[in-house]
Amino acid sequence: MTPEALTPERILEATEDVLRRYGPAKATVVDVARALGVSHGSVYRHFRTKAALREAVTSRWLERSVVELAKITNGHEHPAPVKLRSWLTTLFEAKRHKAGDDPELFATYGVLIEENSGVVEEHIRELVEQVREIIEEGVLARQFAPADPGSAAQAVFDATSRFHDPAYAPEWQKPSIDDEFAAVLDLLLRGLSA
Repeated sequence: MTPEALTPERILEATEDVLRRYGPAKATVVDVARALGVSHGSVYRHFRTKAALREAVTSRWLERSVVELAKITNGHEHPAPVKLRSWLTTLFEAKRHKAGDDPELFATYGVLIEENSGVVEEHIRELVEQVREIIEEGVLARQFAPADPGSAAQAVFDATSRFHDPAYAPEWQKPSIDDEFAAVLDLLLRGLSA
């Protein structure tokens, strides 16, 4: 690959492959450059430091779920309670698939997330904001009762953390997890409607 054909997106894709192969402790920018067939200086022209590259990879990984969830948030074909259930289910399924389909990369991202707490905090703010928008829509349609959609959104996000926080990933394969998730959703939706 010529340095002119090198794009940030291509570097991020190669970095994911390198991280999957070597893990976060052993993966280097030189490994990424080698995988791309360029000098490590070419990679550094797009990402000034190894930390910046790892932060960008983490941000890209987290952003994938935000984009899918935004489609639900912005949709108009369902009432807010159905939309919120769909949103939370989609978040859980996305996290569960990431953990089960590519466990090596999921574990790697666990390390990267610890390194990039600012990226994670921004990701969580985006997710809670989407929940707030859905709850506010439900309040305006008289489907939900909370006086403060922002506080309610944070509470819903916190109450469902067992189903989206990577720390709970080992539990996501339990046979009873879908029933437990459904019970929490039912309780939350009843509480929001009261």
